[in-house]
Amino acid sequence: MAKREPGERKRTILHMLAEMLEHPKGEKITTALLAKKLDVSEAALYRHFASKAQMFEGLIEFIEETVFSLVTKIQTDPATKEDGMKQIEGTVAMLLNFAQKNIGMTRVLIGDALVNEDERLQTRMNQLHDRLEASLRQSARLAATAGTLHASLDANAYANAVMAYIVGRWHQFAKSGFKRTPTEMWAQQWPIFSG
Repeated sequence: MAKREPGERKRTILHMLAEMLEHPKGEKITTALLAKKLDVSEAALYRHFASKAQMFEGLIEFIEETVFSLVTKIQTDPATKEDGMKQIEGTVAMLLNFAQKNIGMTRVLIGDALVNEDERLQTRMNQLHDRLEASLRQSARLAATAGTLHASLDANAYANAVMAYIVGRWHQFAKSGFKRTPTEMWAQQWPIFSG
């Protein structure tokens, strides 16, 4: 029997959980159902995760690591390092595309998958949203200093509006049964934020 790499089973469990989240009208996700889909016992799941909440924390960690490494890349890229509006445009596009490519994760991003789960999961997701808004605020301040953010706009209010737009697009995507993509009309809508 081939030896598994450390963490491979954990990744498989999280991948299946994310896949199950792609079906919002499906069965309630339980550890028994997850174990059945993976063709393992529930005890096998608990060898890797102490609880279902810990599995969701694994998904949240994946989201955090992925999106914040990409935000950092956008903010430090020589092409955007000094251009706050380009940073904002790149960050919004990345967050919309992330949801589109990671359908099950979208339900975690909007908190839909966390209903009836441990309250600390939603708190952590709220903190992720706050950190994203803070990154957008930092870029908006850079744009304001450079004079590329309209003088009548407050950087804090602007970043909040942009974050509300992103979360709204994620919600629309999830509530449409993943039919209305988050990137739909993004190119036509960006001028509203950049004008």
